[in-house]
Amino acid sequence: MNNKLERGMSTVFFLSAAVSVLAVALICFFLLAKGLPMIFRTGPLAFLLGTDWSPTDTPPAFGILPMIAGSVYITFGAILIGMPVGVLTAVFLAHACPKGMYGVVKPGIDLLAGIPSVVYGFFGMAAIVPYTGNSILSACILLGIMILPTVVAVSESALRAVPEQYYKGALALGAGHYRSVFTVVLPAARSGVLAAAVLGIGRAIGETMAVIMVAGNQARMPVSWLKGARTMTANIVIEMGYAEGQHREALIATGAVLLVFILMINLAFSALTRRKA
Repeated sequence: MNNKLERGMSTVFFLSAAVSVLAVALICFFLLAKGLPMIFRTGPLAFLLGTDWSPTDTPPAFGILPMIAGSVYITFGAILIGMPVGVLTAVFLAHACPKGMYGVVKPGIDLLAGIPSVVYGFFGMAAIVPYTGNSILSACILLGIMILPTVVAVSESALRAVPEQYYKGALALGAGHYRSVFTVVLPAARSGVLAAAVLGIGRAIGETMAVIMVAGNQARMPVSWLKGARTMTANIVIEMGYAEGQHREALIATGAVLLVFILMINLAFSALTRRKA
């Protein structure tokens, strides 16, 4: 009876994993099947490196380089702001936070993950845009806040997974508390911190609504951190509602390019962690 139950549960687990893999495969197949013909019809270089996005003109132009650059700028800025704050917060929670305070701070950080992105957008419009304008910088600050729950949670888990002997050994050699944490424990948790960075990048590059509300949404090459820009996700959401024909195909192709970006980031992280191992 127990053997039959175990085999049955193994089948359930296998089917669950298969459904997850199948879902990813179907998403990749749909985007690539619908997007690649448009990319090759326009020309890969013209589509990826073109700076003119004028889908309603005659003839239309489908150059997505401004959106690629906008996504890179905003994601890079968000990581630059969110990663240091997130990692230092994780260090505080794992190695410095009193137990009474932990019960308040940790749920508060976790609560950030449950706030809808449109609420973040309203916050950005009310608290950030008046000082920095509808700009790349506004989007970077807002996304830096939005990725904090992910970065803190993954980094804290990585820090707590480091064997306690590492910390005690550093103390035995004469290092102080914080020196032991930053020179021994944190480097030992670097793979987890890198995972937090990758997840943060995925969260930032895929965010749409909040970015639309604060970034200015100008389909042009970024010229300044204080000027507006448009990301690939924002471009899709803004125009998909009225797009037809080639215009719609170009937006689907933009989604395919975004998918390739995410896959490249994850493959690079996997290669890096294997190399370190």
